[in-house]
Amino acid sequence: MSQPPVTLGLVGLGHLGKIHAKCLAMLDPQVSIAGVYDVDFASAKHVSRQYDWPAFARYEELLEQVEGVVIVTPTTTHAVLAKAALKMGKHVFIEKPVTETVTEAVELERLAQAHGCIVQVGHVERFNPAFTALDEFSLRPAFIEAHRLAEFNPRSTDVSVVLDLMIHDLDLVLSLIDSPLERVSASGVGVVGKSVDIANARLDFTNGATANLTASRISLKQMRKLRIFQPDAYISVDLLKKQTEVLRLSAHDPNEPGPLQLPTEDGLREVNFEQLRIAEEANAIRDELAEFVGAIRGRIPVRVGIKAAREALELAQRIIEDINRRRNSLLAQL
Repeated sequence: MSQPPVTLGLVGLGHLGKIHAKCLAMLDPQVSIAGVYDVDFASAKHVSRQYDWPAFARYEELLEQVEGVVIVTPTTTHAVLAKAALKMGKHVFIEKPVTETVTEAVELERLAQAHGCIVQVGHVERFNPAFTALDEFSLRPAFIEAHRLAEFNPRSTDVSVVLDLMIHDLDLVLSLIDSPLERVSASGVGVVGKSVDIANARLDFTNGATANLTASRISLKQMRKLRIFQPDAYISVDLLKKQTEVLRLSAHDPNEPGPLQLPTEDGLREVNFEQLRIAEEANAIRDELAEFVGAIRGRIPVRVGIKAAREALELAQRIIEDINRRRNSLLAQL
């Protein structure tokens, strides 16, 4: 016997909200959309007509009709919207970053535990097929390098590029390196306005691993790459092109020599190249929303819960603080 659909509401119908609407429509019949809400009721009515979903003029009225909500609004509104839902026992999906402040994220974590609710945060790169291709791969990162470069877009210049772009890679790095963070060193520059537009951060972990991250929203070309180095392999993940390549060292077999042998301190080793198979039909936003639905049905953990999102936000704030400290020191010398 098939399970009844999970009843959801969609909150926020800007550019990204409309993409979520399209992806939620793909999940029919697993999902039933009870309605949509936006502070701009005209936007809500537009999506309502497009998908034949009810439009609500009041957020509280929508909450009464659903099991969970998908919040795709400006970050400054995440905390108040999510708190209202959690207090009513509703499950919550929130776009990244989870909240504006760490204190707000801690409060959501407490409410989710108190009311037995699922909170999933939209760190969408965790569902990028180029990244999920590594799920079956044995990873022991010693050094990670991340570049996330975007062409200029005035839409997000009110927040630091660390919260706008780099936070994606902060979440990925924290998911890959299972060790406490020991040291953070960062620098950044605001080119267009007061907010930082290009930033670099170096993260040192207690197990000896290091990550170096660069994010820019004033580049001439787009790039979203993650490079992972470990004792026996080099892994290149192109999150934009959705390609993952692995160079691996293995013991030399004189009976079946590979195409390339490399002399090392441990003797002759073979270099093997592999391009991992990528799921062509993957849609990261649809897939993360499908996981949210599955979690509500089965009460199973989500890939990016409130704890992981809070830790990424805490790290982003540490980076921003270090950038501001350096900027203030530089200005004091001018």
